[in-house]
Amino acid sequence: MSGILIIGIVLFVGFIFGQELKKLKFPKIVGYILAGVLLNPRICPLVPPDIITQTNIIENIAIAFIAFAVGGTIVFSEIKKLGKGIAYITLCEAQVTFLAITAGFLVVLPFVTHIPGATWVTTFIPIALMLGCLGSPTDPSAALAVSHEYNAKGEVTSTMLSVAAFDDVLGIINFSIVMVLARSILVKAHFNAFDVLLTPFFIILGSVILGAAMGVIFNFLTKRLKEKTAGSLFVLILSFITLCWGLATLVHAEQILSIMVMAMVVTNFNPHAKSIFAMLERYSEELIFLIFFTLSGMHLSFSGARVAVALLVFFTIFRIIGKFAGTMLGATIAHSSPKIRKYTASGLIPYGGIVIGLALIMQQEPAFSEIGTLVVNVVVGATIINEFIGPIFIKKALKNSGEISE
Repeated sequence: MSGILIIGIVLFVGFIFGQELKKLKFPKIVGYILAGVLLNPRICPLVPPDIITQTNIIENIAIAFIAFAVGGTIVFSEIKKLGKGIAYITLCEAQVTFLAITAGFLVVLPFVTHIPGATWVTTFIPIALMLGCLGSPTDPSAALAVSHEYNAKGEVTSTMLSVAAFDDVLGIINFSIVMVLARSILVKAHFNAFDVLLTPFFIILGSVILGAAMGVIFNFLTKRLKEKTAGSLFVLILSFITLCWGLATLVHAEQILSIMVMAMVVTNFNPHAKSIFAMLERYSEELIFLIFFTLSGMHLSFSGARVAVALLVFFTIFRIIGKFAGTMLGATIAHSSPKIRKYTASGLIPYGGIVIGLALIMQQEPAFSEIGTLVVNVVVGATIINEFIGPIFIKKALKNSGEISE
């Protein structure tokens, strides 16, 4: 069966499932994920096993569009109205989640894993640290998809989207630091605090500089563009997000962060920003979400999920506890409104996107050969679970907060 035919089947089945789940009062992205699980090559004999690798470039472009759309929600004037709450909530929910997962696994790992020759220093501490740093980010695309689908507007919606976008930055910082720490522990190398601080610093700095530069160039070109039709703007956006992704890969910056920064420059300094993002939402958003979430469901490895089932359950519990406790702490420190304290955390449950890429980067390191597969299995399994339950949490929170438009 040809690859083009498979893509057609994926899009059609994802669309049908999304429509049917919407009739049952679920967000459409739940249907997309379910379609992806059913079309998983490990279940569906019609789908070839190598389809996932064949669609990598399509999935990366979808992620790039989502990162651009999420970055476009970070409007400085709106964040200023919300005050310091965004910064406090982001810092607290990300770091409390990291600590909750790490501490929780340090307690349960000796009882739920049976790894030959396992010790605290060489096994349990590195696994707990890796799961902790990979558990702190949020997948902002789910909150974005649900809020747009139901036309949600208000302080809870704005806080959800902003925090979900910003905590990826903290997730990248945590990952970079933990990689150096865990690698030093596993290979018993000399701990170099200089590397621990500089590595994440240069990753973040390079990503911000690249994204900002691309945003400035994009804004300049749109000002010089004589015919600002939807078609010309769409082509320009597609070219810039692919250029930004490719350049970030070339200079070892973080692709998603670079594109988000580019979008922030566009949404805050481009006079045509509203029409640009409205055009994307109108013409491409549903297709992008359908592609991304359906293909994400096709990534699930059922054999790996069974091996890590106990860790998967604990990971989900520890992460939810960390998100709710951290959000409440940050909102309390910032004196945010009761609505923000009560409902924001529900928008931070979705998980996936960037963390799958980070987990695969970790697995490629020779030092993590013994624990890498276990960590990846937990991350992929948690992605599927949280992408299912996350949109349900988000819709309920937005509805209860009075910001959803049915």
